[in-house]
Amino acid sequence: MKIVIVGAGQVGGTLAENLAREYNDITVVDINEVTLRALQDRLDIRTVIGTGSHPDVLVNAGIEEADMLVAVTSSDEINIIACQVAYSLFHTPTKIARIRARNYTNPKYKDKLFNDKHMPVDVMITPEMVVKDYIQKLIEQPGALQVLDFADGAIQLVGLRAVKDSPLVGQQLRFLKEHMPDADARVAAVFGKDGAIFPTGETVIEDGDEVFFVAAKKNIRKVMSELRRLEKPYHRLMIAGGGNIGFSLAKALEKDYNIKIIEYSTERARHLSEKLNKSVVLNGSATDQELLLDENIDKTDVFLALTNDDEVNIMASLLAKKLGARKVMTLINNPVYADLMQGGVIDIAISPQQATTSSLLSHVRQGDMVCVHSLRRGAAEALEIIVHGDEKSSKVVGRAIGDIKSPPGATLAALVRNGEVLIAHHDTVIQTGDHVIVFVVDKANTKAIEKLFAVSLSFF
Repeated sequence: MKIVIVGAGQVGGTLAENLAREYNDITVVDINEVTLRALQDRLDIRTVIGTGSHPDVLVNAGIEEADMLVAVTSSDEINIIACQVAYSLFHTPTKIARIRARNYTNPKYKDKLFNDKHMPVDVMITPEMVVKDYIQKLIEQPGALQVLDFADGAIQLVGLRAVKDSPLVGQQLRFLKEHMPDADARVAAVFGKDGAIFPTGETVIEDGDEVFFVAAKKNIRKVMSELRRLEKPYHRLMIAGGGNIGFSLAKALEKDYNIKIIEYSTERARHLSEKLNKSVVLNGSATDQELLLDENIDKTDVFLALTNDDEVNIMASLLAKKLGARKVMTLINNPVYADLMQGGVIDIAISPQQATTSSLLSHVRQGDMVCVHSLRRGAAEALEIIVHGDEKSSKVVGRAIGDIKSPPGATLAALVRNGEVLIAHHDTVIQTGDHVIVFVVDKANTKAIEKLFAVSLSFF
């Protein structure tokens, strides 16, 4: 695909890196020459200096032949105008914009504003909301490292770290069904000390392995109990940072959780106290040891560092853990920091770029993909694909999963048929219209999955 990305910040840069790896023709537009040069030095992409909403700049970027425009600058208005220009002057097929202001994303106005008659934005992404939803799922499933929804939440993919003395640790995977006769599940991938392991019935789960499994949402806790001791549900949360992510998370959770939110800015803290109903707002620094002790950090179930400063988030998390917080989750933009911190003192390092990139990938993939989730810093992917065609035009329709030649490291883990969750086994037969959940251990094999589910021309 030929894709023009407007905005070379953290979201745009990460997206360019992900898409360039897949041999797409990428051009990035930004007003910052230094940022563009740094991107071009490490990626095989074109760059254009200029304002991305200006028609002549977009022409220089190749918008006339582009399949897609992705506008992800820090300005909502530039992003919207870039989409308008691409639609009105160049008839660009797909236009995606990053929109942050709540006035624009308000359901009361959104559908009336964003359409071809008014503001032609085909897909709207709000990174802060994507990250908020991601964190909310982690809080709702204590002990999970990653929780991803498929088929409108009917089925979930959960990543966790296996712990010794759990029922299934040290045993072969084929015993999973014996342990849980009433709850069907499928282990989609295992990442051990030596890298990815393609799971078979003989695979043995070891202490410390990172395990990804698929199950119906109602069975998730039961499956988790096979791989680690179930953690008690969280009750007390402390959030450092009252920005868009911290505020929206507190707003979403304050009915069911006891929440304290620490905000450094007096003006912002006052605003938060007016907008939140049950949350306690504290004006101060998240790295203030006395403040954390006074607010009973040792009785806190989860400390969430969500400021816009990586160093503050890391230091606040280390301090909170030292002072007795049960679990810490930390927002880290710098991928180098995230890799250093994950799994040590910091329990979960959250990458906003990875979460945002996942929300965009389904629009770039070929085939009818409902959603694509990027995992393990972009190395692996989980896909939800709608099956089309018939037994003549499709390589998968009417065939049992055991007879389908999947690419190496790809697991057809589950499917949803007419609203019913079916965990995939070797004799499960795929039908047209099924939503198939596929886990790809190595992202390089994603193209092969697209080809596997592609419909031949005889279908048309």
